[in-house]
Amino acid sequence: MSAKTLTISEIFHSIQGEASFAGWPCTFIRLAGCGHGCAGCDTAYAENNGIELEIEEIIKRTLTFQAPFIEVTGGEPLLQPAVYPLMTQLCDLNQKVLLETGGFISVEKVDKRVHKIIDIKPPSSGVSQHNNPENIRLALEAESIHRHTFEFKIVIAGKEDYEWAKSLLHEHCLTDSFTVMMGVAFGKLDPGELAEWMLRDRLRARLQLQLHKYLWDPSRRGV
Repeated sequence: MSAKTLTISEIFHSIQGEASFAGWPCTFIRLAGCGHGCAGCDTAYAENNGIELEIEEIIKRTLTFQAPFIEVTGGEPLLQPAVYPLMTQLCDLNQKVLLETGGFISVEKVDKRVHKIIDIKPPSSGVSQHNNPENIRLALEAESIHRHTFEFKIVIAGKEDYEWAKSLLHEHCLTDSFTVMMGVAFGKLDPGELAEWMLRDRLRARLQLQLHKYLWDPSRRGV
């Protein structure tokens, strides 16, 4: 694979189901490959299979949908070096670009214009020890004009995850400066229960539901 090509799992037009842009029409560029082995991964199909496309072809296909937002996701999109020029070229075309990353790789090289949705993996994921602390540092040290381009997402499967996440948020005062989205592992925790915990603790985070899993079959691809 060259510096001008990426292995793509799928490019599709859908409703943004997560993060602070939930509800907006969005074109998704899902890159293939990950390997982190998160428990409960809902895009395991993107682990290996994919087609190799030139950056120019990816942009051409993406722009045909004329969506107000473009999200680069995976798998783990930051594993492929050509993702950085892809995002920069999309920004240069005046596109609103979102990046969703698993939080294992530093976002330092990501174009500052890109809105970064950074997962923080809790204990139930089985990989919380691989969260990259540099991403929190980069957010906290970002210039004020760029701070709005960082947000964090935590998927909660139970009370242990919630208490762990609450401690982390308080330790870094993340909710003072950034949007923090807190959602449930689909089918493992009742969203109402998470809502009750958040209300009880006066937690300054935003509850999220995976809208696409309520609009369509949760196992369906391309939504």
